[in-house]
Amino acid sequence: MSNLLRQLKFELAYLLGNAPWDSGISPPELYDFIAHHPPGRALDIGCGTGTNIITLANAGWPAEGFDFATSAVKIAKHKIKKAGVAANVFTDDATQMKNAHPPYDLALDLGCFHGIENKADYLAQLNRILAPGGFWLMYGFLKQEAAPITPGLVNSDLNLIQRHNLTLVSRKDGWDRRERPSAWLLWQVSY
Repeated sequence: MSNLLRQLKFELAYLLGNAPWDSGISPPELYDFIAHHPPGRALDIGCGTGTNIITLANAGWPAEGFDFATSAVKIAKHKIKKAGVAANVFTDDATQMKNAHPPYDLALDLGCFHGIENKADYLAQLNRILAPGGFWLMYGFLKQEAAPITPGLVNSDLNLIQRHNLTLVSRKDGWDRRERPSAWLLWQVSY
């Protein structure tokens, strides 16, 4: 699927209120990370409607987030204002991150990286924006190397990540609501 069609799909899903991936609930893995790490600056990559930005801000993390769907960003800004937290939300592309204000101690990615075609550009930006010793908490679907379905992470993606100065700290495999294999991965900058 072309980037333009993919973006249109997400824009329509948010405009129509039909974004099943946006549950409005922060995952327990994020709460666990917050409980075991002192507050620092956080960036939610592909933030959707801002649920996790609000969770981070409420836990004392100066938080920012972006999405490439402007409709999601508008909803996020409204939710953040209503929650009464200070957070910056903007439209951006995960392979460019032009509007980000690094460095960040945490980059959060719930289902963005696994759907990006140009993962090397994303990882180059991640290296640019993460502070030394910073963390990347990522959730993604898993798939077989030759599987035609997208999105999904394959072994070559995990190898590519390790070549970008990131060390795997933890991995928790599981299944999503539709019984697709998935994983929570916590990486740390190793430079």
